[in-house]
Amino acid sequence: MLPPEPEHGRKTFPLISECDLSSVSHNSIAADLDGTLLKGTLSFPYYILVAIDAGSLLRGLILLMSLPIISVIYIFVSEHIAGKMLIFITFAGIKIRNIEAASRTVLPRFYAADVRRDSFEVFNSCQKKVIVTANPIVMVNTFSTEFLGAEKVIGTEIEVDQRTKRATGFVVEPGVLIGEWKKLAVMKEFGDDLPDIGIGDRKSDHDFMSVCKEGYMVPKDHFASLVSPQCLRSQSIFQDGYLERPSSYVVDYIWLPLRFLLYPFRAYINLTLIEGILKCAYRQMW
Repeated sequence: MLPPEPEHGRKTFPLISECDLSSVSHNSIAADLDGTLLKGTLSFPYYILVAIDAGSLLRGLILLMSLPIISVIYIFVSEHIAGKMLIFITFAGIKIRNIEAASRTVLPRFYAADVRRDSFEVFNSCQKKVIVTANPIVMVNTFSTEFLGAEKVIGTEIEVDQRTKRATGFVVEPGVLIGEWKKLAVMKEFGDDLPDIGIGDRKSDHDFMSVCKEGYMVPKDHFASLVSPQCLRSQSIFQDGYLERPSSYVVDYIWLPLRFLLYPFRAYINLTLIEGILKCAYRQMW
């Protein structure tokens, strides 16, 4: 099943900073997640976290090594195919309860450290809040509903083998939710009463934003102000005060193999240094 042909001459949308909630009553909103409600535009670090926590270090390493290929396919071939590859490598063969556990206990503390203030204030001011994302629902549902206050998450559904209760790595039709599929999903969810506001951060979000009464773009900004995690709907995972950006976690993981390779050299240098110090001390004594 293929989505409808995209409309030519896409309309342009004002920036999120131009949204004045005090002058107009906004009851409903449809918002993208990565790059919109979250400052980070890439979801890959979160997939790495799930692959390691719900799967294994080996799975995380395979996913990391696959990144160049996935990136090339995303840029030059198809965002849809790249998304399917990312989901397959991350989830194939993992028990669904392990994925749910990682999404409930690990991901929220990383997501919470990356929530943009400007877009979240607009999102939080509406009554009916729906998140429309290409990410698997099982991966973002807990954070979106419990911490951001979303009423529902519309996203990609991963296929689960009902006999083994493991993810097959494939996605349920219509596939990865991007472009026109987001638009159709929003229209199906809201019916005749379409969202008052639609916010996104990339051209593929224009499809669902175009059916909203008002649409706003969230520009990429490395210095965008973030929401304090204590200001979110739930703080149940922040009691230890530990919060970290997922990028730093991934960097540590990338360095892990190199640390193993450097260990023999470090041990040799340390032992040689200690031996030299002992010899020097021995000569001084005698």
